[in-house]
Parts: sequence; C-alpha cells; structure tokens
Amino acid sequence: MTEPWSRGLLASLVMLVPPLVGLVCVLIGVAPSGISGLDAAGPALTLMLVYFWTIFQPALLPPAAVFLVGLLQDILSGAPIGLGTLVLLGVQQFVAHERRVFTARTFGIAWFGFGMVAFLATAAGWLLGSLHAGRGIELQPFVMQMLFSITLYPLVSWLFGQIVRVLKSLEDAR
Repeated sequence: MTEPWSRGLLASLVMLVPPLVGLVCVLIGVAPSGISGLDAAGPALTLMLVYFWTIFQPALLPPAAVFLVGLLQDILSGAPIGLGTLVLLGVQQFVAHERRVFTARTFGIAWFGFGMVAFLATAAGWLLGSLHAGRGIELQPFVMQMLFSITLYPLVSWLFGQIVRVLKSLEDAR
C-alpha cells in the first residue's frame, strides 16, 4: 500500500510531465539543426503537444502551462513576445471545445483534425506576425513548417502516447 504523501508526490510528478515535455519541445524547436532551411521551418512541436494533450489528457496541460511553454518559445526563438503564446492558447481553446469530435474518431480523423488545426494556427501566426511587422511577411516558412508538422504528427503523437501509457501505469500503481 502506498503512503498518502507518496501518492500526492506521484500525482504532482505526473502533473509536471506534460509541461516538461513542452519544455523539451521548445528546446528542440529552437536548437539549430545544421540543415539548410530546416531551422526556419522545423516542425511545430509545441503545437503538436497542445493538440495531443488537450485531446487525450487535458487536465495535465492547463492553460497556465501552455502560456509558460508559449512564452518560453517566443523568448528563445526571437519571435514577438506573446505571438506564439496567443496562437497556442487559441489552439488549446479550440481543440478543447471540439475535443469530442477528435476523440470519438479514428487516428485518421485525429490526424486530419491536426492538419486543420495546423492550417488555422499557421494562418493566425502569419497574420499576427504580419500585423506586428506592419507588412505581409514571407509565407513560405510558415507553410513549410505546417506541412512538416502534419507529416511528423503520427510519429510525435505516438511518442506522446507512450508517455501517456507510462503515466497511466504509474497512476494504476497508486
């Protein structure tokens, strides 16, 4: 039998996992790849994180955590402070509102849903970035990032799914 204090500690550690995964996503996203063109259009790992966790474990990634992940990403990537944060929070709210549609379907529907969310997030990011710059900014890196992200989503969601399985096994062991 597990002591009450250790159950509380385990629950706290479980709650930290998605934000910590978000931190890793940010660090991977801002790390130079050494591949020409990839740094400007690498996969939107934080977008995948917010989409996945909002569908499958929404309580583990509250808006405050999304805010902090987005803010850190904005700071480290050199983006206008708050731009990516606003997009991620908007995505979280949209996906939470439509969660039933994404969870009641096959993976193909979830993947298609991610594609739609990636398109909307790309459009919002480009529009907000253009408004901030006072002119239309180059669209190609946004589109390349969107396409790369949609392509990689099955692999990344599988990795996130493995983390969810581990967390569930830890909760069951309590």
